[in-house]
Amino acid sequence: MDSTTVLILTTFFAAIVNGGLGYGFSSLTVPVALLFYTNRLLNPAMVLIEVGVNLYVLLMNRKNWRVLFKRVSPILIGLPFGVIVGSATLSSVRPEWIKLVTYILLLPLILIQAAGIRRPLQDERRFGVPFGLGLGVLYAITTISGPPLALLFNNQGLVKHEFRAALGIVRTAESSMTALAYGYLGLYSSESLSLLYTVFPSVLIGMPIGFYLIRKMNAETFRRICMTLDVWVVGWGLSRVLIGFGWIAPIAYSVMIGALLIDTHLLYRFFSSRKFQEVPKLPMEQTS
Repeated sequence: MDSTTVLILTTFFAAIVNGGLGYGFSSLTVPVALLFYTNRLLNPAMVLIEVGVNLYVLLMNRKNWRVLFKRVSPILIGLPFGVIVGSATLSSVRPEWIKLVTYILLLPLILIQAAGIRRPLQDERRFGVPFGLGLGVLYAITTISGPPLALLFNNQGLVKHEFRAALGIVRTAESSMTALAYGYLGLYSSESLSLLYTVFPSVLIGMPIGFYLIRKMNAETFRRICMTLDVWVVGWGLSRVLIGFGWIAPIAYSVMIGALLIDTHLLYRFFSSRKFQEVPKLPMEQTS
């Protein structure tokens, strides 16, 4: 299967996930796409797509804009500074190192989500600005921000529609700022635009499907299955990058095996727990 076919299928599935959860497009697409493309080629196309994807999520949850905007405003203050730093880093650092950092940052974030760890913050506003700065750096370098945002918003107990609205506000802001920063730095190219045209139909079809599916199944189950797929993809991608850095294959693939063992344990715990069997409404699944 060639790289174009893999990219189309991956973005189609990622668009379904994003349509359902409000995030997940980049965190599913980027780990796979980085096996074929560099961040400098991939990111500009991904950012332009995400501007549209995030606007869609924002519009579908527009009833909660006013309430959530004030709550996430500290994050929005820190975002532009992080985006500037991250965009400059992308344009100057070797692609191999960016791939390595992308995988290393993403894997523990996914596993922490899978573990369901929650430690509510008492002072959101003070935490928001530095979080926004770090988020902007991460997004501009990798186009990934869903896992840390999901961790934060689930941790703070946002209910389903609030969760999606908050994601829509922050991710629309970060993708728009990053798109402008990439343009200023001259990162767009004909190759990047060709990737955009290739995957756009998959996104256009996949997003409404995901929005429909999430109404038909347990949102937490859907989210948990997506995280397991994420662990497989990111673990394999990290192992491949480590081989490129000179690690011998058995040691490099032990990283992937370790991540899969941890996730398998967490997945078993999730499906066998009394909490899951009783199907309670978690913060993300409740209605506002």
